[in-house]
Amino acid sequence: MSDKRTIGMWLYKNGGGEAIGKKIIKKLRERDILTINDINLRHAIAKNKNIIHKGIKLNKLDLFFSYNAGEQTIYQTYLYQALNRVIPTINSYEAFALTEDKFQTSFVLRNAGVKTADYRLFHRDEAAKYLEKILNKWGGMVYKPTSGWGGAGLAKIEDNEALNALLPTLNQSNTREVFVERFIKYDKSDFRVDIVDGKYVGCYGRRAPGTDWRTNITSGGSVFLRECNDEIIKLAKAAAKACKIDIAGVDIIYDQEHEEYVVLEVNGIPAFATPEQEKMGLNFNDKKIDLIVDLIDRKTKK
Repeated sequence: MSDKRTIGMWLYKNGGGEAIGKKIIKKLRERDILTINDINLRHAIAKNKNIIHKGIKLNKLDLFFSYNAGEQTIYQTYLYQALNRVIPTINSYEAFALTEDKFQTSFVLRNAGVKTADYRLFHRDEAAKYLEKILNKWGGMVYKPTSGWGGAGLAKIEDNEALNALLPTLNQSNTREVFVERFIKYDKSDFRVDIVDGKYVGCYGRRAPGTDWRTNITSGGSVFLRECNDEIIKLAKAAAKACKIDIAGVDIIYDQEHEEYVVLEVNGIPAFATPEQEKMGLNFNDKKIDLIVDLIDRKTKK
């Protein structure tokens, strides 16, 4: 390993990610920080006290930067957890694991005084007993798998027919916990606010398609230019701080019934703007890169 500060990086390459990675590596080199790129822990092994990837002892690195949601595997995240025990990682494994779980995130946010949708969690065997009562109280709710991203597995429950269709699915699933949120009346759009090291990076909007209510891009949602006010930025920063996360994409909607902004989710690997989105006017990539480089520089100071 070089005497210079050396980090490992695993960053997605699609959607302009490869060019982003090259910019990060170049800016780190300007600060005399070397980067070993494309470290996919899926192909690493543990040998006694070392985690080895292509002959490199990763536990001897000064930092590991993991930023690839689409190619994560259980094995990869397992070694990520181990590596974080001996060297700094961005994000920390603890923050990564927290924001991968929707209930755990909402629980932490609520206890930190950050407004979220009202929610309930209970054992699957108790679902039939509780769900009808909750539906009658709220008038509408959203079932969310506690893990997963992109809107996968979400179900909107507005009546007993939809509830009765959900129950057999729950009984046949491997999950033991059932997590539901009160459905919030909103304008079918959200704010995605990027935060790096406690600093505001940028914001854009996402809009649900047609009659759908999900704003996720993978569910057909579309991106549009959107400004956010100081209240939204303050809320996003508070959410990132509560999760103790270095890099976050905070999803916020406006609750029309209660006339307040609400955090829906905190994402630990928020994507950079794609080349197509940059042409639309989403121009926060350079700022985000600079803040990430500053963060890596600070965390690897000797």
